[in-house]
Amino acid sequence: MSILSYIYMFSTFGSLQVALLAVLCVVGTLVLWGRPRNLPPGPRGLPIVGNALSLIKGNRLLLFAEWSKKYGDVFTVHYGPRRTVLLNSYAAIHEALVKNAEIFSSRPVDSSQSVLNPEENILGIIAEPYGPTWKKHRKFALMSLRDFGLGKRSLEGTILEEARALGDEICQQDGGAFCISQMMQNAVSNIICSIVFGCRYEYDDKTFKELLKAMQRVVSAKLVEQLALWYRPVSILPGVRQPCQELKNSLAKLMDHIKERIKEHEETFNPNDIRDFIDAFLLESKQQETDDSPTFAEQQHATIVYQLFLAGTDTTSTTLRWALLYMILHPDIQEKVQQEIDSVLGPNQEPSMAHRSQMPYTEATLAEVLRLAPVVPLSVIHSTSNDTTFRSYNIPKNTSVLVNIWSVHHDPKLWPEPDKFDPTRFLDDAGKYVKRAEVITFSLGRRVCLGEQLARMELFLIFTALLQRFSFKLPEGVTKPSEEGIHGAVYQPVPFMMTAEPRE
Repeated sequence: MSILSYIYMFSTFGSLQVALLAVLCVVGTLVLWGRPRNLPPGPRGLPIVGNALSLIKGNRLLLFAEWSKKYGDVFTVHYGPRRTVLLNSYAAIHEALVKNAEIFSSRPVDSSQSVLNPEENILGIIAEPYGPTWKKHRKFALMSLRDFGLGKRSLEGTILEEARALGDEICQQDGGAFCISQMMQNAVSNIICSIVFGCRYEYDDKTFKELLKAMQRVVSAKLVEQLALWYRPVSILPGVRQPCQELKNSLAKLMDHIKERIKEHEETFNPNDIRDFIDAFLLESKQQETDDSPTFAEQQHATIVYQLFLAGTDTTSTTLRWALLYMILHPDIQEKVQQEIDSVLGPNQEPSMAHRSQMPYTEATLAEVLRLAPVVPLSVIHSTSNDTTFRSYNIPKNTSVLVNIWSVHHDPKLWPEPDKFDPTRFLDDAGKYVKRAEVITFSLGRRVCLGEQLARMELFLIFTALLQRFSFKLPEGVTKPSEEGIHGAVYQPVPFMMTAEPRE
């Protein structure tokens, strides 16, 4: 389609919109004329919108795969006027994020970031640029998570408590068909709530239901809505303004609840009794009150808690739903996992992380879930801290860099028949579990997921506890669900029904 065709298409907006678009096109053309030389190659884009229209129309992961065949595993695309370098192989990603970590570990900072976080210019651990403030916040978060049980038996107890509650909820279905999505989200969310808020919610709690509904709206955001947050002029497109506002409202609802919980903690704060992550942050904040530039202020507090709450809930619950879907679709694999569980735990002993090394097939099955269905197939966007030369290309400072995790996990050179669910990829000839560095679900380098250890604990303990207690099957007469998921901010399985038979 020519540029004149696009102008004709947009002419239906009205004269004001056409005038605005014309001005933006001129500006965009000037930006493209001033683009640096020797960038990684990539598909041609239009002024202002760049490659956005191509990305919106179809599955961007498949589109990236096609572009990678043409331009190589390092190429450039434009999300609107935002120049973005795509890394599309394990070698390229490892070279950038590990070998050149000082250059590729930052985040882009512009006006669009403030839309993602309701507080202007308060970015939190996830979106903060690489530097002293980010290092302080990340170190504090890691230390606090460890203080509240990460990697300890005390947190195992919290996770198993939720696994039991989830199992009891499943029992109430009395063998009938049900969808586990909401139950799973309740269970996983309660684990992060116990760490951050110091409490858990009953599954039928009204406030809890509203929070999880808002969270689901955020993580199911469509690409065009994400683009509208990145680049505000996109919000003028027909059909975008209202869903974008709904997304902002959901973000605000989550943040308002967190601020209420922080206020409650402030009113009952005791420096000698640190109950949870919020208290730990309050203590650190009070110790910095005399600093000229405090980095643990109120708005940072709310944003960091919001990010922990959001990231600590949906990704893990979605991965567990994928795991159960694969067990339903591959009953032979489910049976092998259960045989291993029975041989190590028997019917009554609860799982522990200490059992993981004794259960290689279960470990391999979870590794294959993480490989085949990475719930965040494109990492949180990176940015270059300085001008750099990478693989003979010139990449300027502040260039956005997108890590295509999906491309690594579905690379046929690494994984024969990459779309096939096969846990034996992670087993040697003796049946022992073999860790593969190319599984980068939690990313690589200095920006590796903060909650990786917690997520791995939850996946192993909840998955094992459920399969010890139940056999999961498709309801009779129900069409076999697709293994092809739904692409949004999070890669989710299609909604599916299941039955759970208690095991004797």
